[in-house]
Amino acid sequence: MTERLPATPAPGSLERFAQAFDDVFAKRSQREGLRRYLEGLLLPMERNKTLTGLANTEPVEGAQHPSAQKLQWFVSESNWDARVVQQRRLALLLATPQTAPTARGALVIDETGDRKWGHKTAHVGRQYLSNVGKVDNGVVSVQTLWADERLYYPLTVEPYTPAAWFEKGQHDAAFRTKPQIALELVEAAVAAGVPFRAVVADSFYGENDELRQRLMERDLGYVLALKASHSWWHAEGSLGALWAVAQAAPWTPQAPGDWQAVQRHFRDGPEETWWALEAVGGPYGPDKAERAVVGTTDPATLPDDNTWYLVTNLPTPGTPRARRTPLPAADLAEIVRLYGLRVWVEQSYKQVKQHLGWAQYQVRSDHAIRRHWELVCCAFCFCWWTLAFDPAQPLDEAEATPTASGEGKKRSRGDSRSSTHDPLAGRPAARACLAGAVPAAAPQLAGLVSQTAPAPAPGAAGLVVAR
Repeated sequence: MTERLPATPAPGSLERFAQAFDDVFAKRSQREGLRRYLEGLLLPMERNKTLTGLANTEPVEGAQHPSAQKLQWFVSESNWDARVVQQRRLALLLATPQTAPTARGALVIDETGDRKWGHKTAHVGRQYLSNVGKVDNGVVSVQTLWADERLYYPLTVEPYTPAAWFEKGQHDAAFRTKPQIALELVEAAVAAGVPFRAVVADSFYGENDELRQRLMERDLGYVLALKASHSWWHAEGSLGALWAVAQAAPWTPQAPGDWQAVQRHFRDGPEETWWALEAVGGPYGPDKAERAVVGTTDPATLPDDNTWYLVTNLPTPGTPRARRTPLPAADLAEIVRLYGLRVWVEQSYKQVKQHLGWAQYQVRSDHAIRRHWELVCCAFCFCWWTLAFDPAQPLDEAEATPTASGEGKKRSRGDSRSSTHDPLAGRPAARACLAGAVPAAAPQLAGLVSQTAPAPAPGAAGLVVAR
């Protein structure tokens, strides 16, 4: 058997990262495509991450350049499997001590959508795009993200296909709702051996009774948001909604009553006192199958932006249920800590969309879109992975730390900052970037332009890419 021909090396530690995937790709052209695609994604954000942008050639006429055509073939026509690449990426992260997930972290579920025009692109349709805040033509995906106080990265992503794509619409056997997709992704994380303390998600998933029931049947802990108006059957004159229970609980700074102070610590030093209430009413209580928890900065006014209404199946410490269930007990501070990790998914959207070109794919088929998303996830995880091998900048002392702000599509559902018992978020950066990881990866990629830039297409002006 002849020896494999090596691919043209990628710069710095990107080459070592790419070598971990070489046996997944059968052909040299595929191994070349992996390196060139990742290089293009990791170029500065001033450069569009379209195929011509990834190939560093002119946007229109440069589409015919061989470098752009090779990347087009790699992502659209070549015969590699995105799921196999995903499995290798997760195995690499799990095998690296600095990036391996721990049982203290959270498995965050969320969905995101991006505008796409026309009707030929797979999964496209008129549907609600949460990051846009309205119904529009676009593609929506559901994803899981693992997060703790130090790092966060995507695990799996699955496109949501609107009912209009199916012959029988929502009654078609192949149609899946977003919560059904989410459950499949949670099961995939468990099968891959990813540990986590609880599944965390916003009220879209928290209000889905079937999802909560399925998680409970699998003995998986969860901390999910509920709407403030979440209610239950109740006798006339009794409390029947979470907001009503929270409002009825007396509180003053001198006499907090049933409200418990929860101290939240932020990475750049500040601390903030929140208040948490074990809400008792209807199906919720300390020794029932589910608990309802209200967390807020001000129990007197319950401000919308800084009040969380949560449901969890994690038992209350010291109760009979805590001795009966295999789930570890969690006090109110732990419940608030876990849901605070959800904000990292919002931060990751800024990074994959602004820096790595999540929605800038120029392909239409299902498998090509999946490949692009998986390569974006690889580029995202490379930044954390390479930081683990940079002794000059430890993972927990990164220079560029974001404020894990809840800005954007779901700010009203939570705090404007993320916090936990351990330091987490810092002062606002000039622009969203990986917490310490992009700055560490940039020097590794400083030679990309000189190494990969092709000659300008005939008749096109030479392009200069900002470093």
